[in-house]
Amino acid sequence: MAEDISRKIAEADFLFQNSLVRVVANRSSPEIKLVGLAVGPFEEGNQYEIQFWVAEELEKPGIVFFREGQLLDLAQIIKIETRQRPLPASQIYKLPYQFFYPKMRRYLLKLRTEAPKTPEKMSEYKKARDWCQDIVNHRLKKIITLASTPSQMGQILLDDLASEERLLYEILHKCIREWATKIFDSEEETAGEDRI
Repeated sequence: MAEDISRKIAEADFLFQNSLVRVVANRSSPEIKLVGLAVGPFEEGNQYEIQFWVAEELEKPGIVFFREGQLLDLAQIIKIETRQRPLPASQIYKLPYQFFYPKMRRYLLKLRTEAPKTPEKMSEYKKARDWCQDIVNHRLKKIITLASTPSQMGQILLDDLASEERLLYEILHKCIREWATKIFDSEEETAGEDRI
């Protein structure tokens, strides 16, 4: 079971790494050839759509920067948490960003790496970590509630779950269903023993 969860998270991360993101060229650059892949040429100020992992590598030397909205920031994290908070336990807020969890992990890692450099970054990291933890806890409670409901009701909301959450839902739902079945099976066995 733990292997399934790790595999699903790694799979989502792989898909995110290879997803297309929008970047803007900081400076002009000739075509860059990689094994099996060529990117560019880039012209300063122009926008491009490239794979995330390529954009991340091109950002390091300052060739490109991510367009606004391509990565998470504290304002977006707070907005997500405040929008999901008022919903009843039977409803779950659909995350507005594809690959939310891989983006969240990278955002927190970036802040944690920058945190020792300035007190402002340390403060931002702590706030972001707390808000992200609130999002995860809130969603976890709702997934547990959904997994405890009859299949038909839970299936309606599955489309609103991230792929990592859907796996957790499926595992919990199966486990809860098996547990409930065993509880009632035990009751029937006990009733049969009483008749003897």
